[in-house]
Amino acid sequence: MHLLISHAAPPGRQCQDAIQKLELPRFTELLNLLTPTPPMLGSPDSLSPLAERLRANSEGLQGADGLIPWAAIDAQHLGLTKTRGNAGWAWLTPCHLDAQSHHLSMKDPHELALSATECETLRNAMEPYFAEDGIELHSLSDCTWLAFGEVFRDLPTTSLERVAGTHVDVWLHQQKQPKSLQRLHNEMQMLLHTHAVNVAREARGATTVNAFWISGTGSPEAQPNPVSERLECVDALRQSALRDDAKVWTAAWATLDATVLADLVQSAKAGKSVKLTLCGERMAATLELQDKPWWSRIQQRFSTASPQQLLQSL
Repeated sequence: MHLLISHAAPPGRQCQDAIQKLELPRFTELLNLLTPTPPMLGSPDSLSPLAERLRANSEGLQGADGLIPWAAIDAQHLGLTKTRGNAGWAWLTPCHLDAQSHHLSMKDPHELALSATECETLRNAMEPYFAEDGIELHSLSDCTWLAFGEVFRDLPTTSLERVAGTHVDVWLHQQKQPKSLQRLHNEMQMLLHTHAVNVAREARGATTVNAFWISGTGSPEAQPNPVSERLECVDALRQSALRDDAKVWTAAWATLDATVLADLVQSAKAGKSVKLTLCGERMAATLELQDKPWWSRIQQRFSTASPQQLLQSL
């Protein structure tokens, strides 16, 4: 089993201060059982966050920053690439952007809870505008569409993970989009402002849809790398980390320690294959169970970092 815990050490001041107060007995036990392997480095400024790149690697996907081909893989699964090819695909996510005095923020699109009918109605209304620029829209889920067009070929985009539920200003400045897409953003703002779906949502107190976010661009390799192992992703820390809510984040860590990490301890003691990756913004630290002589295991107990030290290094 390879377990990935994302947002293990968020950059927010409150959560950073809370690291020293964490009490994680099962995690401490794991550190004495598992051996560190070479870490994977990342950057808080990258379009593709480190945890997403780890997930891509586990699925045999490669791509430059902002070009992990998630949308093209979905198009492959739906059989759309047989006629359109692998290049030029993107995820298009309807969302709500909130303009504040000093920043622009995005509500997590999943929290909009769009129904299938609402999603399809909005797609049908927006489709003619995109078609004018040679962009096709295809249904995918209740919160994301597949878009196909030459404009998306080799276009780096910011992962939705970077912006959902947080500020988007820095990412809007960092990713340069063609004028045709900028115009579509403006046209959709006007279209959606008085659209019947939004009128009905506003009447019942639900958040409206006033924008869309482009992500998941990139073209998969003709021969993707074989998948070496299954990666189980745990996002229990995500929401509190994005809000820099130290109290909830600390409680979530305690729950993980008492459940999934406790299970890993039992598996490691039973000699089963165990690998744990803790992912922050700057580094992902991976530890795995290795067969070592008894004297090496004793030595490790005296040289192993504490959970607090490891998390602060991420």
